[in-house]
Amino acid sequence: MTVTNPIAEAEALNDKLAGLDLAGRLSLVSGLGGRVVFTTSLGIEDQVITAEIGTHRLPIDVATLQTGRLFPETLSLIDETESQYDIRIHRYEPEQADIDAYAAKYGLNGFYESVEARHACCGVRKLKPLARALEGASIWITGLRRGQSANRAETPFAEYDAERHLLKVNPLADWDIDRIKAFVAEKSIPVNPLHARGYPSIGCEPCTRAIKPGEPERAGRWWWEQDETRECGLHVAEEAAAIAAQ
Repeated sequence: MTVTNPIAEAEALNDKLAGLDLAGRLSLVSGLGGRVVFTTSLGIEDQVITAEIGTHRLPIDVATLQTGRLFPETLSLIDETESQYDIRIHRYEPEQADIDAYAAKYGLNGFYESVEARHACCGVRKLKPLARALEGASIWITGLRRGQSANRAETPFAEYDAERHLLKVNPLADWDIDRIKAFVAEKSIPVNPLHARGYPSIGCEPCTRAIKPGEPERAGRWWWEQDETRECGLHVAEEAAAIAAQ
C-alpha cells in the first residue's frame, strides 16, 4: 500500500469504516495492501476481532506480546483460540538481556516502586516486542474502544501513527461492553475466565487486579498508581517515540 498523504488517508479510511459492520471493517482493511497486523492481549474485545479474522479467513497476521508475566489463564486461551479458529497467533517475547538489565537496575518487581520503573518494565516486556511484531507492517489493528477509559473516549476508527509510520485501525472503537458480551455469547467465542472473576482488563499478572463495583474497566491495571489516565505506552505516542529512539 502506497500512501502519499497518510493523515488524509487515515481520515478518509475513518469515514469509510464508520458505515460498516465489524466484518466489513476488517475485510476492507485487509484488502488495502501491505502487511496488516492485529495485536491481541486475549481480552474479550480482542477475542471478538480474532474470531472474525479466523471465521472469514482474512489475510491479517495475529500477534500477541508474551511478556513472561501473563496469567496462566491467558496463556491457555492462546492455545484454545488457535485451535478453535485454525489460526496462528505469533508470540513476541522480551529479550532476556533486556530483562536482566531491567532487574539489575530496578529489581525484578521494581515497577511497584516508581512510575519510571513501571514504564521501563512495560518498555522491555511490551513496547520493544511490539516494535518487532509491527516490523514491515503498513496497518496495525487494535482492540481499543472508547468505553474502556476516559483517555480513550475519542478513539477514531482509523488514525495515522506518526511514530511507527503506519495506519492504526480500531474497528471496535464504537462498541460498548454490552455489545461485546452479546457478540461473544452469540458466536460462542472463547474468553478469558478471569473476566467472570472481576477482571475486565487483563495484562501482566503482577500488574492486574479485579476491579471493585463501580470502578472503570481499566481501574485494575497498575492500581497502585494514582494517575487515572495511566497506560503501558503501547498507545501513547511519546512512549513509542522513546522506544524508536533506542
